[in-house]
Amino acid sequence: MSDLRLTVLGSATPYPSADNPCSGYLVTAGDTRIWMDAGTGTLGPLQRHTRLDELDAIWISHLHADHSADLLTAYYGALYADLTLPAPIPLYGPPGIADRLAGFLTNGPTRSPIESAFAITELSDGHSATVGTVRLTSRAVEHGMPAFAVRVESGGSLVYSGDTAPCAALTELADGCDALLCEADGPDPTHHTPEQAGLTAAGAGRLIVTHVGPGITPAEAVARAATRYDGLVEYAAPGSTYTIL
Repeated sequence: MSDLRLTVLGSATPYPSADNPCSGYLVTAGDTRIWMDAGTGTLGPLQRHTRLDELDAIWISHLHADHSADLLTAYYGALYADLTLPAPIPLYGPPGIADRLAGFLTNGPTRSPIESAFAITELSDGHSATVGTVRLTSRAVEHGMPAFAVRVESGGSLVYSGDTAPCAALTELADGCDALLCEADGPDPTHHTPEQAGLTAAGAGRLIVTHVGPGITPAEAVARAATRYDGLVEYAAPGSTYTIL
């Protein structure tokens, strides 16, 4: 049995609700801890499970604020609060992520020391990395900007879509996985509808819909995805933890 687990820190879009932060997830496998997307408001619930200085890595799908904004407050926490990092936190993200963070955080003539908080690796299509007991394989997807999906493997296998239109790269990445965590924010040419999420999940063992837009309820998203997918469909409710078998 795998010890790969997914905890939903938040799944709202495009801004947090009173009881649901934006997109952010904690992936654990044994002692390995990975913060996967750092959307608005997710740093708070992350700390119910782990401290910043206990993270093994952060992985960011793309640079829209509802997936990355809490990197800004994480920077202050890592360098200027009650934590002492043993080393900068490994951060995997789209090209340009360091300059994007520095552009916001620098308030004078000297660039803020982003690299003192984060050891940054820019993602590319097909990029792979091993973090503790976890293997991460990233694929470029279709979101109108540099954006990535990821396959997380440690005994079991989890695929996270990030934000993307249906595309061959995501379908290939999800083929044979134990669980697909897929956004369902459509209709929009750069997102999945719930029905499209169901179709993308055809080769997956189960489907967890997330990033459900404010125009429909989570229950409606699950029901609509289930019209195109025969397996178990669930909603990524904040606070939920899934064991990936």
